[in-house]
Amino acid sequence: MPVRLIESVIKAESSFNPRAKSHAGAQGLMQLMPGTAKDLGVSDPFDPAQNVAGGTRYLGQMYNKYGDYQLALAAYNWGPGNVDKAIRKHGASWSAISKNAPKETQNYVSKISKEMGW
Repeated sequence: MPVRLIESVIKAESSFNPRAKSHAGAQGLMQLMPGTAKDLGVSDPFDPAQNVAGGTRYLGQMYNKYGDYQLALAAYNWGPGNVDKAIRKHGASWSAISKNAPKETQNYVSKISKEMGW
């Protein structure tokens, strides 16, 4: 994963606050949900090293699955199950599914894409 991409995700997810916790329960710099953190072997999601390693691994898994950074970001934010459903319905690109994604995900992918120059 490009370092700039990971930095952009951390900025968007937690504004670089390692103690961040979302209303949905996501935790740490890369805002890992507890179940995802556990699956990734992250025992302390508030430990910056563990959180970034786990979040980077998860984003890499999403990129390997979709072969596209914008779809990987959408899956990171919205969940891969939701992205899979949207792809089946609307097509296998971010431009095909974006208008059917939640506003939060649309803004998330757009913000990071702009920072990355995509």
